[in-house]
Order: sequence, then structure tokens, then C-alpha cells
Amino acid sequence: MQRKMIVTGGAGFIGYHAAVHYARAGWHVTVFDDLSRRGSGINFDALGELPNVDRIRGDVRSRDDLAKAFRAVGEVDAVLHLAAQVAVTTSVVDPRHDFDVNAFGTFNTLEATREHAPGASFVYASTNKVYGGLEHHHVVERDGRWDFADLSLGVSEAEPLDFHSPYGCSKGSADQYVRDYSRIYGLRSFVVRQSCIYGTHQFGVEDQGWVAWFAIAAVLGLPTSIYGDGKQVRDLLWVEDLLALYDACIERGEPGAIYNAGGGPGNRCSILELVDMLGDILGRDVSYEMSDWRPGDQRVFYSDNAKAAGELGWRPCVGVQEGVHQLTSWVRENADAIRAARAS
Repeated sequence: MQRKMIVTGGAGFIGYHAAVHYARAGWHVTVFDDLSRRGSGINFDALGELPNVDRIRGDVRSRDDLAKAFRAVGEVDAVLHLAAQVAVTTSVVDPRHDFDVNAFGTFNTLEATREHAPGASFVYASTNKVYGGLEHHHVVERDGRWDFADLSLGVSEAEPLDFHSPYGCSKGSADQYVRDYSRIYGLRSFVVRQSCIYGTHQFGVEDQGWVAWFAIAAVLGLPTSIYGDGKQVRDLLWVEDLLALYDACIERGEPGAIYNAGGGPGNRCSILELVDMLGDILGRDVSYEMSDWRPGDQRVFYSDNAKAAGELGWRPCVGVQEGVHQLTSWVRENADAIRAARAS
């Protein structure tokens, strides 16, 4: 019997890849999205061409929209909850909207799952921002980029939670709700604390999706800024590697588990290193301006993925060079569509 999945935020960057991935794996996928994100309409239309994919326009802030979606699907075997307000800067400007989408929207999705599909696997896309600014970890400069002085493997799930910014608070509260629904209601839920996810079909902007944004700006010749000194480090995780972790959670994960999902120490990259890499790929210098540090911008973050490796056998496979080449090729091939999305 064909398994069925609902993907909230299914027309977003990760959602699009998830829908394609699971449809090709034989699932019947229902994409649920309000199309508020730039570029989501392009992904939504593209998904309409695929077999095994249905599309519903709806909002996670609406209990009625979610109930109708679950009733339309019928027997639901898995829910990927990817719908979110995704930018820290936007959360500071409009914290009520951020809370409504991230915290209240997650609560609504959990409740819809509990009522209509209590046996389904529920995977929540959380964030490394739940660990806060990590000011208690000493940072040093090594080889022209920032690094932890005392965390050679990166930040593990044992790191205390410390929500910073409205975005950190809304995603962090949702993170804990998802965990607790396993303990209190027996929901088969999983929390995946994602680091810097990148890949094709990502219509990045300056304050979110920074790898895609720099690739788009480099290819299209758009003005861009580096905030701070450019030595800030993140661990980059190719989107298909993330989906492999979702697979592992659904197929063999222990309900209530929490996993970090980043590129790890082997896939660290500073902003300046990314810009140089793009210049090498394009065969020309990539221009940018330097600007002041933004509040709360961590100098370094990378994930310790040992828990997911040990419990699920999951490890990133796609290296930074390979991933950035693939992303840049996609931007070049879809430059007109990207320009149209930016103008919409």
C-alpha cells in the first residue's frame, strides 16, 4: 500500500526537494504551502508536473486549513513540518508574525497530526539558533577564519538551550513542543536542529539562505555586503544529505529523539572562502562591500553530528566544493526565473 506524507512549507527550498525525493521513492506526497515565500510559486508550479504529488494552498496558522488538508489526504503516514518564518532580522521587525508562524503554526500542525494521524512520523525542521550565541565558548582565529577554541567536533545536542531573538524563541519553543508531544501524547516525533542547509531551488536573500544568496548575487552581478569581517564560519549541509537524515528518522528513529544536522567540522566554510570559491568557479572576481557586524551574528558555528552518526548511521556525503559547484550551475541555468522571482 502506498504511504502518504504531508509536507508543510512544501513549496519552499527544503520542502520542494523533500516532495521530489519522497515522490520518487514511491510515497504519495501532499504539499501544503501558503506561497508567501519568494520563489515558492515557481516551486509550487513545478511540483504540479510530478506524479504522486498533490498541492494544497493553506496556512499553518489556520486550524481549519490543516484539518481540511489532513482529511483530504486520509491515512497519513508521515508529516514533515518545514513551514516557517525563517529570518532572524524579520523576526525582530515583526515578532508577532514570527511567533504566529513558527510557534503557533507548529502547535497547530502537532494538534492536527495528533487528531487526524496519531501514528504518523512527525519530523520538525528546527535550528541551531536554539543554542543561542554560545558566548561561553572561547573563539579564536585560525587560518584566516574563526574557530572554537574548545570544541573540535562542534556543538552537540548536550549544549544547553539558550534562545536568542524572537526567531530563536519561536523556533525553540516549537522545538520543545515537538519533543514533548512524544513524551505526553506518544507522537512519533523527531526534532532536527539544522545548520546551514543549501542547494538548488533555493531563492536565497541577504538575511536568509546566505550561500544561495551569494551564488545568485555573484552570477547575476547584484550588489552584496559582507557583514562583520567575513571570517565567520558555518558548516554547510547539502539538502539531499539532510533528506537522508529525515529518511533515517522516519524509518528507524527512536520517537522523541533530537538530532543536530549540519555539515560538521569537515564542511566548514567562511564567508570570504565562499566568495573566493565562487570567483574561481565563475572565472572572475566577485565584488562585495564590507559592512558592520549585525546583532547576534555568531563568529562560528558547526555541528557535532556524532549522535545521528551513532544512532542512525547518518553522515554528510556531499562536500562544500561539489555542492557549491552544483548550486552555481543551477543559478546559471535558471537565471531568468530567479530574476523574475526577485521582481515579484
